[in-house]
Amino acid sequence: MGVRPSSPLDQRQQQQLRGQVDGLLRTFLPCYRRQLAAAMLRQISRELEPQEPARCQLSHTKKLPRVREHQGPLTLLWGHPPQWQPTFCVLRGDGRLEWFSRKEEYESGGRTLGSTALTGYTLLTSQREYLCFLDDLCPSSSGDLAQEEPLRVLEEPVNFPLFLVHPFRAHLCFCAHTRGAQRAWRLGLQGAIRLRATVLQRSRAPAACAFLDTVQLYRRRRGFAGGDDATLGSDAEVLSAELMRELLPALRAQTLRSLRNTGRARARACSEFLDAVHAAVLARVSAGLRAFQPEKDALLAKLERTVRAELEQILQQRAQRARRLEAEIRDPLEACLCRMVDPQLPQIIHALLSLVEATLQAVRTLLIRGMARLSHHLRKNPSGTRLRREVYEFGEIPWDPELMQACYREAERNRSHLAQLAEPFGFLGMQSLVFGAQDLAQQLMAAAVTTFLQLADKCLTSTLDCDQAAEQLEKVRGLVLKKLTSDSETSRWRFTRDRLLGIFWPFVWSQLGVSYNSEQPEVDGDILAVGSQALTTEGVCRDVIQGLLLQRVDRELNKILGASDRTRSPAEDQERAHEGAKTQV
Repeated sequence: MGVRPSSPLDQRQQQQLRGQVDGLLRTFLPCYRRQLAAAMLRQISRELEPQEPARCQLSHTKKLPRVREHQGPLTLLWGHPPQWQPTFCVLRGDGRLEWFSRKEEYESGGRTLGSTALTGYTLLTSQREYLCFLDDLCPSSSGDLAQEEPLRVLEEPVNFPLFLVHPFRAHLCFCAHTRGAQRAWRLGLQGAIRLRATVLQRSRAPAACAFLDTVQLYRRRRGFAGGDDATLGSDAEVLSAELMRELLPALRAQTLRSLRNTGRARARACSEFLDAVHAAVLARVSAGLRAFQPEKDALLAKLERTVRAELEQILQQRAQRARRLEAEIRDPLEACLCRMVDPQLPQIIHALLSLVEATLQAVRTLLIRGMARLSHHLRKNPSGTRLRREVYEFGEIPWDPELMQACYREAERNRSHLAQLAEPFGFLGMQSLVFGAQDLAQQLMAAAVTTFLQLADKCLTSTLDCDQAAEQLEKVRGLVLKKLTSDSETSRWRFTRDRLLGIFWPFVWSQLGVSYNSEQPEVDGDILAVGSQALTTEGVCRDVIQGLLLQRVDRELNKILGASDRTRSPAEDQERAHEGAKTQV
């Protein structure tokens, strides 16, 4: 693994990184200010649109998304030279992993040996796969591999490995003690990686939406399109990763020239150096965004007041610009859609629907089994401690990685086929898409469980005998499944529509060769001093393209779903409940 220098970054390197981070923020923040205005306009416009009948039938849980905390002994490859050493590891509810020298150190509140937020990591559970990963980072001749004394420890077979790898952070190599422990850690770590990755995507706040739009605009101006995976993580983590990707080729070349190690030891040493660079970049970016926070809060408050006061005028201006732009781009856009999008659209819709429908069906099946299990225990012992434990465990289903794995696995199943279909459009957001489907499964399950417990609490009273209580619970079960069907259909439509937009519109934008250099100067002071920053040519043009593209998408979705859609019959639900009761009780 190589000997880590006492100071991974010298003073000149640290100063150079500070300059690069400051340059990134100088470019990024003015655009972010404009996108805040556009996001505020979108939110207020939606508020004032005619309200459709309430779409969400299920009650949404007030619990924040979290990872079920997990802890236990793991062996960690640690030290210089690296050796397998026993540790006690704790996976926190916010997706952070900590490791201690022993369990007693954790229980007494002692210091950790190390900790990391799991944003951006990939989990490998095969030693061969990890060694191939190292070989791809730093290809070596067979002679080089034979000379690698420091990493002979990785050549020796290990049982139940858990390798956490990252493009520019130090690798973490763990081993569990049993296959069951490896599985429990694998599911927990995968959930933590997803939780950390989707923090911005789950938010509907104008600031989060504006940040995501700004990152995508920043990347498009640098020639990258379709990169939803580049927006995984918190705001500071996303920006830090963006700069690290820009610096990575030069950093890796510079580091590899200076290292005396070869092959896999060299790859490990390179990852440790990149980890130090990333830590410095993340600290500087975090400080810059914290410094911007008071200005952002004041700007959002001012924008809300101004946009609400001038909304009618702003929307009129937007409509005028949109009509002019649509007249300019309609013909080339129509040609692009006919030639490149229409032939592939039905296949991609079917692949997306297959993914999301299988995921939602797994949610339904798991919920039916959970409700059947509760009904069984209610009939058996309506006031026992076992029933109370079953109620608690039922409420924990959305956060139980073992139970939810059946739903998450369905979101992964069609991944490679969908990626092949989307590849011609330069789509680089498959991880984001899969995480989104898994988040949707967890959110729907949490809402269904919350609704069931709320309704059951209202109708179950101490005056009911076992049979009466079971009858009431059966009515609640039927009502919850009806609500779940409604919300699943809405979620399926919205998820498929949003993901199709994510696949196609960056591609269409690039094909049209639209120029979006803002005609508005970047103003560091009062953002409202140059008119309505909520309206930019780039923003209005994007809305026009997306609107026309969505007409295509909606027409095809209606055609496909209109031919195949149907609700599940009560008989099917009853059959599944009986199957679940027999297999789970």
